[in-house]
Amino acid sequence: MKRIIPFVIICLLLAATRVQGQQRTYCNPLNIDYGYTPIPNFSEWGRHRATADPVIVNYKGDYYLFSTNQWGYWWSNDLLNWNFVSKKFLRPWNEGYDELCAPAVGIIGDTMLVFGSTYTSKFTIWMSTNPKANEWKPLVDSFEIGGWDPSFFTDDNGRLYMYNGSSNKFPMYGIELNRKTLQPIGTRKEMYLLEPWRFGWQRFGEHMDNTFLDPFIEGSHMTKYNGKYYLQYGAPGTEFSGYADGVLVGDDPLGPFEPMSDPLSMKLGGYVRGAGHGATFIDNDNNWWHVATTVVSVKNTFERRIAMWPSGFDKDGTMWCNTAFGDYPHYVPSAVDKSKPAEYRQSKYFTGWMLLNYNKPVQVSSTLGGYLPNNAFDELTKTYWSAATGNAGEWIQTDLGNTSTVNAVQINYADQDVDSNRLGKYNDQYHQYKLYYSVDGKKWNILVDKSNNRKDVPHDYVELSKPVQARYIKLENIHMPTGKFAISGFRVFGNGNGKKPGSVENFIVLRTEKDKRSAFIKWKPVDDAFAYNIYYGTHPDKLYTCIMVHSNNEYWMKAMDSQKTYYYAIEAVNENGVSERNKTIKVE
Repeated sequence: MKRIIPFVIICLLLAATRVQGQQRTYCNPLNIDYGYTPIPNFSEWGRHRATADPVIVNYKGDYYLFSTNQWGYWWSNDLLNWNFVSKKFLRPWNEGYDELCAPAVGIIGDTMLVFGSTYTSKFTIWMSTNPKANEWKPLVDSFEIGGWDPSFFTDDNGRLYMYNGSSNKFPMYGIELNRKTLQPIGTRKEMYLLEPWRFGWQRFGEHMDNTFLDPFIEGSHMTKYNGKYYLQYGAPGTEFSGYADGVLVGDDPLGPFEPMSDPLSMKLGGYVRGAGHGATFIDNDNNWWHVATTVVSVKNTFERRIAMWPSGFDKDGTMWCNTAFGDYPHYVPSAVDKSKPAEYRQSKYFTGWMLLNYNKPVQVSSTLGGYLPNNAFDELTKTYWSAATGNAGEWIQTDLGNTSTVNAVQINYADQDVDSNRLGKYNDQYHQYKLYYSVDGKKWNILVDKSNNRKDVPHDYVELSKPVQARYIKLENIHMPTGKFAISGFRVFGNGNGKKPGSVENFIVLRTEKDKRSAFIKWKPVDDAFAYNIYYGTHPDKLYTCIMVHSNNEYWMKAMDSQKTYYYAIEAVNENGVSERNKTIKVE
């Protein structure tokens, strides 16, 4: 027995790690320990998680992520595993006040700068040469000029600039700063004011209809590439699916600039929606990425998350961000073929693993009121299923329809009946669960066992080290940090072991005569497709913006530049893959 027991233990360990090896992929939204509404007056409908306005900088080979009101920041060496550093960037003269909202993060030489949004001149600029160890000190006690939604940019020649602006009345501003003293040089210059009369995507509202407010410009960020300056900005409103980052292009860091017709980053359809107020950074393999704010807006208008997508520049210097399949599994930089270019159309980061359980049959242990089980499979962040309790043993089960190859699972928790006193960061909370798989719904095997997990994983994503064949996947709750066992997205990825959908036929785009910003799009349904990707742009070879449409064969398009000719293409999507795109059509 003394020899047998260790052997049995080793076998069990090997069985457990068979499906929990080293991950090479991630899936948006980012699975980080978001804080609970750190601003008390943002809690109209109960406590919930929220952050936004992210900026990632590559500093000494590590990545640092800062965002709104998290009482700290994260760092990672692989863009996959994020480590939280607890830090309130308090003003030294007022130790009881913390407001690192929509932060600016800059690099000057070997020093990192951090500055929070403020309309006053009394906010500290912090500096560090060792942020991983949480070593900070004030560089400027009270910055002479304020700035909401600020950003720093250090040019190749060492000159330092700051941009700011968050308004639906005033433009975005830019100014040069003295690199040593951080005092302003001259006065602010106007960079850009939104033009919703021309650019349809800049219109305020969920449906881009400017119903009750003018659109907001906010979230500045500057990127330089091949001698050109790309000033990014968020619009039209952070609570909408169409929240996006636009781009201005110029030959000088303070302009003049020419606006790009379409957004750099936009994600109108799918589970993750919104791609505004973000930042562009370069990884250790010299590839570009864009991180941005995504929308939930259920418990509160400003309930948001963070997502990250491949980005880059084409041979003509046009800046792009690939959000197509942007909430499906993607490889991290260390796991891709570095010899391949980071092109838009054939992203080397997309795994090709498809969603297997969109609107598929479901069973649950219990249901709370109108929080119905199907809500966990409808690809809408805003809807969710809730069990009657948060107790261990509550479960939800998905039927994939047929035996499929399963590569990964994402579990997106929702906030239901969260403790009303819960506020800020909780570094000691955790989720625990078990995942099971079955071919026949009778004999079950453990797929993932996180019953001993001690991490906070609100958007947990597990890549299996070895794919399994399964028809049924069951999620069983072991422990919730607070509230009911509630799931907004129980998403299974892989391949359905069937045929890809056929190509889309009868694809038409009818541009409105009186308002060239809009068009009615329609196509013949593909019988075996559950979604469609519509690609468009102002050049036939630059269809850089994608809209995903589920369970429909028409779309009301409202995001175009009224002064440009457009080009469109479409592809069908199912659990087995993607169809060939139709021939690109021209729309005058």
